[in-house]
Amino acid sequence: MRRIDGYVMRTVGGAMFLVMVVVLSLDLIFGFIAELEDTRNNYQTLEALWYVALTLPRRIYDYLPLGAFMGCLVGLGSMASSSELTVIRAAGVSLKRIVWSAMKPALVVVVLGVLIGEYVAPPAERLAQSEKAVALGAGSNVASATGVWHREGDVFIHLNAVQPNGVLHGVSLFRFNEERELQSSSFARRAIFQGDHWSLENVRTTRIEETGTRLVRHPSLRWETGLSPSVLSVLIVKPENLSMSGLYTYARYLEDQDLNASRYWLAFWKKTLMPLGTAVMVLVAISFIFGPLRSVTMGFRVFTGLLVGLLFKYMQDLLGPMSLVYGFNPMLAVLVPIAVNAVVGAILMRRAG
Repeated sequence: MRRIDGYVMRTVGGAMFLVMVVVLSLDLIFGFIAELEDTRNNYQTLEALWYVALTLPRRIYDYLPLGAFMGCLVGLGSMASSSELTVIRAAGVSLKRIVWSAMKPALVVVVLGVLIGEYVAPPAERLAQSEKAVALGAGSNVASATGVWHREGDVFIHLNAVQPNGVLHGVSLFRFNEERELQSSSFARRAIFQGDHWSLENVRTTRIEETGTRLVRHPSLRWETGLSPSVLSVLIVKPENLSMSGLYTYARYLEDQDLNASRYWLAFWKKTLMPLGTAVMVLVAISFIFGPLRSVTMGFRVFTGLLVGLLFKYMQDLLGPMSLVYGFNPMLAVLVPIAVNAVVGAILMRRAG
């Protein structure tokens, strides 16, 4: 029985690895082509290639659920096509044991995904985004088309680039009064964190007065703000690419500033429930093999797998923004597609049993 368990695990695990290699190869090629369209200033071909390499952990994390689902579908499907599953069942191996053997590689994928998503992908993504922004000339414009926006009280902040070592490039500060009238705008080419405050360098401040505007220049200026390098390192990365701890910390920070943190809570619950979602998708793949896809061709299995995977993704992509617009709990937007797939998988497995 152990040999059968090992054979099922190797077949399914090998199929998952093969699917990941194919999908990642295509994604990296198209990603590199897309980056070549942004080449300008100091951001050239080698920098674009380095950027794509730094985003590889994030890409692996994004495709792990699909790789687990499609790998299980392909691996078990090949065994079904060659009648190996029929022979295994005839040898007295229960359906539950086959399911558990097929789930073991998926559990490895889940653990690998959590480790990559929590400890590898976020710092690599921060480094990739900051180096790209600096290479594109982050300090050359008052406020570049890229960068990040943030609000702190009556001050709206735009940062062209944020480096992980506590250096900001292209800092724009727009201060408004209680009537939402612009009082002043400041631009600093660079800001360096000094432990308890930021030091702005080469500052130009335009003050709006009743008689007109007045330009004031400062070689350096002290900037008091609640934005620390750790908070900013979260701000420059898309919520979907942050760690769970980073998402939780920044969501609480936004709530303390009386700002809307729903987008970050949505990303937090997506990451938190990713292991459960992956396990459910693998269960659906197994139920398909022992149910309606038992005797179809491999091409039809792949087509069905892509269709189901895209349907699951689109359900989450649809319900996620709906939770932000209509204000219901973001956790429900993540749980509902998982629950629907779990019910479908359970029904198909019961019929197969």
